[in-house]
Amino acid sequence: MKITIQAIPPSLNRFAGRRNEWEYRKVKAEWKDMVYIEAKKECPVCLGKAVVTISYYFPTKARHDPDNYAGKVILDGLTAAGVIRDDSFDCIELRLCGGHDKANPRTEIDIQPA
Repeated sequence: MKITIQAIPPSLNRFAGRRNEWEYRKVKAEWKDMVYIEAKKECPVCLGKAVVTISYYFPTKARHDPDNYAGKVILDGLTAAGVIRDDSFDCIELRLCGGHDKANPRTEIDIQPA
């Protein structure tokens, strides 16, 4: 199953120190909802164990640290949609990828049974 979202979540650095916790909560809820809606369309069945590959295609070639795009808001959406049972190491193998696509920045989420 593959989900494509025509956006990239903000870097966790944006919320470092939680200077604006309400902004973080808002962004987290928005992303959770976006992923939930797309996941429900694509995969109505829960995968007990899954390999989740998140690929970010940034609009610039600037340096991006994978740990700032660890996928928390995405995994929360997949869990809420019932696509994955839980976002623990027992249930998922997480892979992060990054690339550049100036014309079409996006986040692609590929979920496969483990």
